[in-house]
Amino acid sequence: MIFKRVGEGRPYPAHHLSSRSWAEIPPSQVRLDQLVTTKDTLHLMALLDEDSTFFGDLFAHVVRWRGELYLEDGLHRALRAALHQRNVLHARVYDMPDDAADGETDGSGDESSSGPTAGKETR
Repeated sequence: MIFKRVGEGRPYPAHHLSSRSWAEIPPSQVRLDQLVTTKDTLHLMALLDEDSTFFGDLFAHVVRWRGELYLEDGLHRALRAALHQRNVLHARVYDMPDDAADGETDGSGDESSSGPTAGKETR
């Protein structure tokens, strides 16, 4: 199995991190088998496109919430790593407080608003 679980949508509250806030989080290695995806489908062109990160972040975005690691952005990167028989992915991991408000989930993926800076550095 590549991932811990294939999810559909974000179960955690909206974090409102901007691209700049994500960029402030140093990348770290995350095991693929510890990730829960937030998307259950992938566009094949995104997987095969060599320039898929040209205008975006080079690192996947992962949210750690309530002991789980959720792959928010970078599903194609994770699958590409798995196809190359790698079991780790370089990602920026945001530590969301476990007591973040329930019921304020945001499945929209809108990261355009400014928000708090990134959480503590990951292990």
